[in-house]
Amino acid sequence: MSVLTNYSDLFLKAFGTTLQLFLFSAVGSLVLGTILAMLRVSPVPVLRAAGATYVTVLRNTPLTLVFFFFAFAYPLLKILELDPFKGAVVSLTVYTSAFICEVIRSGINTVPVGQAEASRALGLSFGQMLGNVVLPQALRTVVPPLASTMIALLKNTTIAAGFSVGDAGAIMYTFSEDGVNMLVGLGWVAFIFILLVLPLTAVQRGLERRWSVAR
Repeated sequence: MSVLTNYSDLFLKAFGTTLQLFLFSAVGSLVLGTILAMLRVSPVPVLRAAGATYVTVLRNTPLTLVFFFFAFAYPLLKILELDPFKGAVVSLTVYTSAFICEVIRSGINTVPVGQAEASRALGLSFGQMLGNVVLPQALRTVVPPLASTMIALLKNTTIAAGFSVGDAGAIMYTFSEDGVNMLVGLGWVAFIFILLVLPLTAVQRGLERRWSVAR
């Protein structure tokens, strides 16, 4: 307990940064992942190919390599300057959105084809059919894998510590310099991560119970 109390400021600051990384990346990933899923089921071959290429490349690329790209290669393009925190948010968003895309696409595939055909017969455009009929039903079926992807995103934020972002993953650097017992330090970091995951799990179970009744 002395490690936690003696380094309380460090824990608060580091996990505050971790939560910011997670929240910004989660919102960005959900938006980009949904757009990619719409591209993947689009009737236009070029859009389907673009979505499939993005997902294939990012799903097969290590997250660390994505971080390296935005930390060292992207600045050479001189498009828009990113500080380490923004670079980490972009890296996590770009990477996680590929997985969210596949989760949402699997949900879309569970919606009976007849509903899409009926929507088109009523005169709805592809976007209206997807946004008003298919996606709301698809999201209800993908709550567990979507929550698992979000939990993985939360844990992946620790990689940012290797790229000058002072999040929870960087706590161990301070412990190492101060000679703190690493086993105790790691134990506290892991325990706090478990506490952060619990609300996500509770939200997942709540949505499952609510929507299972609705179905």
